[in-house]
Order: sequence, then structure tokens, then C-alpha cells
Amino acid sequence: MNMRSLTPWSRGDRTPANTGGGEADNPVLTLHREMNRMFDDVLRGFNAPFGGGLIRTSGPSLDVDETDKEYRVTAELPGLGKDDVEIICQEGLLTIRGEKQGEKREGRGVSERWFGQFERQLSLPDADENRAQASFRDGLLTITLPKTERAQQKVRRIPINDSSATTH
Repeated sequence: MNMRSLTPWSRGDRTPANTGGGEADNPVLTLHREMNRMFDDVLRGFNAPFGGGLIRTSGPSLDVDETDKEYRVTAELPGLGKDDVEIICQEGLLTIRGEKQGEKREGRGVSERWFGQFERQLSLPDADENRAQASFRDGLLTITLPKTERAQQKVRRIPINDSSATTH
């Protein structure tokens, strides 16, 4: 069996492979062509190869946890020290910014590591900026922002009734 006949597109070429029938005869080929065109248009808007603009954000990966009393933000910053990072909290907006310097390399090779400036911003409107704390250990930056007293008082727990006690 000719494997090429199973793939409607030849490598590196956007013209259909010779499959013996016309595109008008095969609605699957028409759908395939239109889906490829649509993805090409979307990815072209990012000015990046596949995966470049869609997956990578413009800064470190974050975990944000919220309880009734506080927000806890953890950022992965491998290769950075506490002096390479700036944290600002103003009017409910937390900003984490910094820069990871590149290393001079000899010879040829491939580098998948990320270097350059970054900035991440989070809206935390109920955070008490005056009681915020940060720690840096093993490439992890942890920022704890207690909630304001007013925000803590707004929390209202709603009891769940036993479903057997209610009738419909």
C-alpha cells in the first residue's frame, strides 16, 4: 500500500497529494484544507512558530491561592536571586518584575532556557498592601498578602441543607 495516498498533504507543500480523486469529490479533504488555513491564520497572528506564542507567557509561572484571610502568590524564578526581582503592590495591583541575564556561550548549540525582562501583574483588590510579606528560597518567590479586615468580614458561608429534608 502506498502510504503517501493516506496523507492528503505532502510534506512542506500545501497542495494536496495526488490521491486519485478531486477535492470536490471528497468533503474530508475540503475540511482538512480549511482547518489548516484557519490554524495558519491564527498562528500567523502571534508571529511565532507553533507553540511559541500560545504556550509561553511573558513571565514566570505563577500559583495563586486564596483563603478567607489571605492571598498567597508563588512564582517560579529559577536562576534568579532576590536582588533580581522587584515586587510592587499598589491600589490592589500586585506587580512582579525582574530580569534574567543571559550567559555567554561558546560554540554552537541549542538553548531552550529563557532570558530577558519579565513582568507579571495580578489584580488583588482586597489585599492589605501594608501587611504584605515576601520570601525567596530555592528559586521560588512566595508573596503573602493578607486580606483587609473589611474583605474578611464580607465572607459569608452558606449552609447546605440536607436534600432528604427538602421536598420538591
